[in-house]
Amino acid sequence: MNTGSAWLVLFIAGLCEVGWAVGLKYTEGFSRLWPSVATLLAMVVSVVLLGWSLKVLPLGTAYAVWTGIGAVGTAILGMFLFGESREVARLVSIGLIVAGIVGLKLLTPDSH
Repeated sequence: MNTGSAWLVLFIAGLCEVGWAVGLKYTEGFSRLWPSVATLLAMVVSVVLLGWSLKVLPLGTAYAVWTGIGAVGTAILGMFLFGESREVARLVSIGLIVAGIVGLKLLTPDSH
C-alpha cells in the first residue's frame, strides 16, 4: 500500500467511526438488533481499516486523524440528526479539529 492509498483507507476508517458512533444512539443500549448489528459491523470495519493504514502511516498521526474524523463527523451529524447545539464556539472548536487533521496530513512525510 502506498501513502496515498493509506490516507484514503484512513479516511474511510474515520467515516466508519462516525457510523458506529452515531449508530450507538440508535441501538438504544444494544437492545435493538439491526442497529446493533450495523454498529458492531462499522466498529470492526473501522478498526480493521485503521490497522491497514498503519502499515504505512505513523501511529500517532493515523490515530489522531482517525479520532478527529470521527469526532468532527459525529458532532456534525449530531447537529443535524439530534438537534445538538450549533453555537459559534462549538463550530469554531470543530474547525480547530479540522485544522489539526489537515496539519497532520500536510506535515506527515511519505514514509515513517
